Amino acid sequence: MIEEIEQGMILYTQGNKIKHDVAHFLKVHQYARLIGQLEHLEKREQDILEVAAIVHDIACPMCREKYGHCAGNLQEKEGPELVKEVLKGFPLDYAFVERVCYLVGHHHTYQDVDGLDYQILLEADFLVNAGESNYAKDVLENACVNIFRTETGIHLLKSMYL
Repeated sequence: MIEEIEQGMILYTQGNKIKHDVAHFLKVHQYARLIGQLEHLEKREQDILEVAAIVHDIACPMCREKYGHCAGNLQEKEGPELVKEVLKGFPLDYAFVERVCYLVGHHHTYQDVDGLDYQILLEADFLVNAGESNYAKDVLENACVNIFRTETGIHLLKSMYL
């Protein structure tokens, strides 16, 4: 099922001139998958995390068109409804879809993190953004202290960037 959702997101972005979006969510998914597995998430939580990682930036193309940019707060505002639309064709229960929507609606919010799936999504997205945006060392050090919580995420951040 994860692969079908991934394929669906690639098709969903068809026509989007910014192919960076596909590469970005594929990388975030791989980091989320790796961190989740190494942090020993239960299968359902791992599946929720992976689906959320795949669809986390679903609102970017629409936000660029509607607002001229895709700031994090706009992605969080617009993303959950788009997620519901994309996931309705998959055999997923209500609670699963709601949690994915919650994660997508908070993936740029670093306070009040209420689950390991949420924490890992933040870390995976940050790892990819750090490489894509060439974050300064002080930003990375600050994130290591203030954002990252999992042993695996901290290890990846330090080994890749610090």
